[in-house]
Amino acid sequence: MQKLGLNQSLSQRLSPQQIQFIKLLQIPTAELEARIEQELEVNPALEEGRDNDEEASTAEDDFGDSEQEDYSEEISVEDYLAEDEFSGYKMQGDGSYNDEDDKDLPMPTSISLTEQLMTQLNFLRLDERRQQIGLQLIGSIESDGYIRRDLEAIVNDLAFSLNIDTNEEELGEILSKIQQFDPPGIGARDLQECLLLQLERKPNHDRYTRVAIDIVENNFKEFTKKHFDKICRKLGVDENTLREGINIITKLNPKPGGVDTGGLASRTQYIVPDYILTNDNGKLELTLNSKNAPELKVSRSYSTMLQAYDKSNKKDKKLKEEVSFVKQKLDSAKWFIDAIKQRQNTLLNTMETIVKYQYDFFLTGDESNLRPMILKDIANEIGMDISTVSRVANSKSVQTEYGTYALKYFFSEGIATDSGEDVSSREVKNYLKELVDHEDKRKPLSDDKLEKLLKDKGYNIARRTVAKYREQLQIPVARLRKEL
Repeated sequence: MQKLGLNQSLSQRLSPQQIQFIKLLQIPTAELEARIEQELEVNPALEEGRDNDEEASTAEDDFGDSEQEDYSEEISVEDYLAEDEFSGYKMQGDGSYNDEDDKDLPMPTSISLTEQLMTQLNFLRLDERRQQIGLQLIGSIESDGYIRRDLEAIVNDLAFSLNIDTNEEELGEILSKIQQFDPPGIGARDLQECLLLQLERKPNHDRYTRVAIDIVENNFKEFTKKHFDKICRKLGVDENTLREGINIITKLNPKPGGVDTGGLASRTQYIVPDYILTNDNGKLELTLNSKNAPELKVSRSYSTMLQAYDKSNKKDKKLKEEVSFVKQKLDSAKWFIDAIKQRQNTLLNTMETIVKYQYDFFLTGDESNLRPMILKDIANEIGMDISTVSRVANSKSVQTEYGTYALKYFFSEGIATDSGEDVSSREVKNYLKELVDHEDKRKPLSDDKLEKLLKDKGYNIARRTVAKYREQLQIPVARLRKEL
């Protein structure tokens, strides 16, 4: 049996202004200008420039002195927000990436990998049928230069899409021709074939090159596992000869396709720092990138329209609709300007606190001076939520005399030392990397040995933490670091 009743509940909902601020806060400086341009296009009540007359920016307050109560009775905010909760402020392009956002950035002029291969295919002067097969194979080459799709599947593709009847043997024959194209190693089906293709194209097949070919062709599994003693025995060569052969292999290109992405020229992006930090004789001075402080104002003409309502016939339905539109656009403009100002204040407060925490680092550029710092430390200092600080840290960067850093670079957990002090995990990672860089590559340091050395330095961390930091630094396990 269904019942009709009333339930009272308490819930939190973000206001349009809060949503506005959150969306704007996470936009990097490089995208802010485009976002402002979008808002100027959709809101005629918003204009560029400095407002020298405070009356224009506070038209609603001035009008409210005389008729605010009557006005709210005639035209309420709820009336024109009823259809859409946030229609008073249309969230256009709230920071999501759009290809148009950086259309003015410089782009490299280069020929794509696919175009290079198609040009070389034309030189083979194949008949039309085999040309189509060659094009299908080139189209199957991925951005790193490999063909990972089975030849059987490509045979089926040709049959269904182009009505070309072929087999794996013919496909392999044409593929072998493509594998002779530049760059060397292109069209390989795995790393072993890629390296072998490059070795076979070496102009001089001296003793060491032949050893390198033998290693890749017949001892690849042992090579990947760095079982060098076993390879020496199988090939009947000494350690020095094996080392020379391996040196040739390590100079080959494991990704002949390079950085080409999907056959399109790569787009070059440039970092635009949100902050600029300068050192004036030991005094750090922080400024916000000028693009973060645009001059915006509320349109005087729209403010005048709203003021004119006070002298008009307030019962006119058409006029009420016009005033609702004007009021909506004025509110939107004011909200946007307030959100931009709040964005500026939050950015500055956050970075000023980070500079305060990491003052020694910004003075010297020495990573060992980085203090342990987490999001909560900054959030507590500026009196804001951790999520707000996270939005700033994940999308902003600062230019210093030592380089440009993402803000998240300065956040790290603390590690206790024997002296009872906390040091940044970044400092521990730097020392860990230093140990690996200077280890004897014939006998690389195991994680257990690294743990002991770190503890000798005073860093009290467990072996599993050593393994975690090593992986974060993209350092392989000791067995794979072994060299002759």
